[in-house]
Amino acid sequence: MNALIVTAVLGVMMMFSSIVLKRNSAIRMLAIVGLLFTFIANVLDSSGVHFFSINIKGMMHFDQFAYFFISISIFCTFIFFLLSAKEMERIGVNYSEYFALIFFILCGIILVASFTSLLILFLGIEIISIPLYILTGSDKKNLKSNEASLKYFLLGAFSTGIMLMGIALFYGSTGSFSVENSVVIAATTSPMLLIGILLLLFSMSFKVSAAPFHFWAPDVYDGAPTVFTSFMATIVKAAAFIAFIRLFSLAFTPLQDRWQLIVAVIIALTLFVGNITAVFQQSVKRMLAYSSIAQSGFMLMALLAFNTFSVEGILLYIVAYSISTMGIFSVLVKMKDSSLEEFNGFAKHQPVLAVALTVFLLSLAGIPLTAGFLSKFYMLKAVMHSGNFLWLIIFAVLMAAVSVYYYFRIIQVMFFKESDSNTIIVSTSFKWLLSALAIIIIVLGVYPQLLLQFLV
Repeated sequence: MNALIVTAVLGVMMMFSSIVLKRNSAIRMLAIVGLLFTFIANVLDSSGVHFFSINIKGMMHFDQFAYFFISISIFCTFIFFLLSAKEMERIGVNYSEYFALIFFILCGIILVASFTSLLILFLGIEIISIPLYILTGSDKKNLKSNEASLKYFLLGAFSTGIMLMGIALFYGSTGSFSVENSVVIAATTSPMLLIGILLLLFSMSFKVSAAPFHFWAPDVYDGAPTVFTSFMATIVKAAAFIAFIRLFSLAFTPLQDRWQLIVAVIIALTLFVGNITAVFQQSVKRMLAYSSIAQSGFMLMALLAFNTFSVEGILLYIVAYSISTMGIFSVLVKMKDSSLEEFNGFAKHQPVLAVALTVFLLSLAGIPLTAGFLSKFYMLKAVMHSGNFLWLIIFAVLMAAVSVYYYFRIIQVMFFKESDSNTIIVSTSFKWLLSALAIIIIVLGVYPQLLLQFLV
């Protein structure tokens, strides 16, 4: 609860900060310091030091899993600020308002990480979504950005309607919005409840861009300003997954035989569509959008088989995927365009960045000695321990092999293609930061308990 109140206050402060702070660097520093204070507040809250005493019984529950994910979200947002906050200056004049919207999104993330009532879930999803519609269309002079924002808004509103219908059917069949009363849910197998579960499944699949509810993602990710695509495709997507997993693990585990096969089919379809379509993309930004869809397939395995391996795996996956994707986007945002040709000869002009990008791409592909490999391993092991869906494990491994092609294609042009132009100029501090993130990916790939020990 500490972090929720602090982020809300910081969001309001950032809205008016431009009145007092005239320099963008000062606004940026305020946001970074505020984020650090939010992290400390969350750690103190998890240790029993509460700044605020509010009765949230029956609506929210801050367990160790929620505190840990909130800490990860704040940490990843901090990395995002360090990597890309300065690039937001290029988008428009409302610099402080971008930070305000991001802090409000963090409020929604905290809600969806700790809800025990479907009302809080809905509120959290909307608090996340509405600022995203604005950030997607923040480049007002770019028609692609305007189109992406409109498409995201319309499809997002449609999925929200489906979610509300699912919540209404859930309430009609159980007489409660609480997702913790699994005994009542298990005893209530009415068609109304089953239809409600399906509607919630479909609406949440839209939020995580799982096939066949993924059609919005490539256009929105491609049309949005690249700096905000980085945030949307990582931290926001991770929050949607945590909400998805929390909802079905708390409420619908007794009825998993009714929806498990549907989830397995969605996972297989997501892996197939994401990976196969990514192979044919010539734009790196659009390729990463389809790659993000493919990664959703692996993360959904934590929903299919909710056990110790999936809990540890999804948290490790979120960290590995977020750091790697933000690292790639932080370089992409500095380039003239997002075409594959822009990376020709990149290693010759920027060897440090090329090595760091290689580590990130290897992690996304799931190559051993990277955190991405262990993340996929945990997901597959979780499904294996469930005792079912061996066919899905085999199919996922085949699709992971397909993903190696389009990730390695970027590595190949960086090191083995020639280019006379130095595509970007970056500071030494940026190189150090990207190198540090690459080292984190390797360290977590060798010793994941360095992160997972805090879950206990």
